[in-house]
Amino acid sequence: RLEEFLKKEVDLELSTPPEFEERVIDFSEVEELMNSINTIPAPCAPVINPQAPSAATGTSLRVCWGLFSDDTVEWYQLCYKPVSNERRSDEQAEHTLKVKETYCTITNLLPNTQYEFWVSALNASGISPPSERAVYVTAPSPPIIKSKKIRSCENAALVCWESRDINPVDSYMVEL
Repeated sequence: RLEEFLKKEVDLELSTPPEFEERVIDFSEVEELMNSINTIPAPCAPVINPQAPSAATGTSLRVCWGLFSDDTVEWYQLCYKPVSNERRSDEQAEHTLKVKETYCTITNLLPNTQYEFWVSALNASGISPPSERAVYVTAPSPPIIKSKKIRSCENAALVCWESRDINPVDSYMVEL
């Protein structure tokens, strides 16, 4: 029997009913529904933290911020500019940095200078409103001791120095 079966030609072609051959399925509603599910909203405005006591050197500042919500954020846009009462365009230039974390250390700043910072969050849907602006201050430069004016006696010493900063310094600490 097997030998007879193998000698026969078998037609393996499947026939399909005509209603299935040219049928077009419209997936536009399903696609629209899927797109609406995958869409994430633009993030809310971040909250910039006030300056921490140890966040400054003479030429750098560490700025931190956070989010109140569980927004999806791909990156942050940190903007800053020096605070000045004068209207010089080169000193008032805004700088923008692209940051992945919720903190950033900005370098190459001027000593004893105030800087204004604000941050926005971004994702595929768009950009958030900017945060409130926060003012940070770099540390003053160390003063220059005038060694030719130093005087001392048994119970006292006179030490003179001058500031290297353009802006006034609030106070100095002398260590013995």
